[in-house]
Amino acid sequence: FKALFSNYLDNLKNIINSKAISKTEIECLICDFNVLLREQINPGKANGLDRQNFRSILYNKFGMSDAIIMDAVFRTFDTDVDSFISVKEWIEGLSVFLRGTLDEKIKFCFQVYDSNGDNYITKEEMFHMLRNSLIQLPNDEDPEEGVKDMVEITLKRMDYDHDGKVSLADFDKAVREENLLLEAFGTCLPDRKSIRGFEQQVFQHQLEK
Repeated sequence: FKALFSNYLDNLKNIINSKAISKTEIECLICDFNVLLREQINPGKANGLDRQNFRSILYNKFGMSDAIIMDAVFRTFDTDVDSFISVKEWIEGLSVFLRGTLDEKIKFCFQVYDSNGDNYITKEEMFHMLRNSLIQLPNDEDPEEGVKDMVEITLKRMDYDHDGKVSLADFDKAVREENLLLEAFGTCLPDRKSIRGFEQQVFQHQLEK
């Protein structure tokens, strides 16, 4: 059994292809996943973590609170589109969350913002995400007009080929020129404090060695 489990971890390591996540850390993430699976509100759904429970994890462990962004992060984690986060998807997603390179984070954030999966971030998608995060800000003017202005400003900054939408190539170039644009349309990656807290909790026994 130990040999089989070791091979399983090696396969996951090869799939993730990230030097940043160690084999021991993958094992810790699997254990954490199994605990979360047992704690699900609907334990009968054992295919993986469902949307409701995954959103609770994003909120409680990583401080995310934007419902639209959390749903988009769920969709990005859920690569096989079965409405559950499997252990493989859990580890792949967390490898970007915790130790992702800039390349990996750019691709991840772009996929989060590309809500319809057509490989572009459109004005409509920008407006939808920014409206949800900015609409509650106090403003004497029409808040939706303010969001539209924000979309136009952001589009001018990121739309290098001037086709009225942002491709992955546009997004990549914009972020490399100004890193703050990585999460231009909503916070979809955990901050450093949340990452440290998660790692201390999940990798605790490893850190104590």
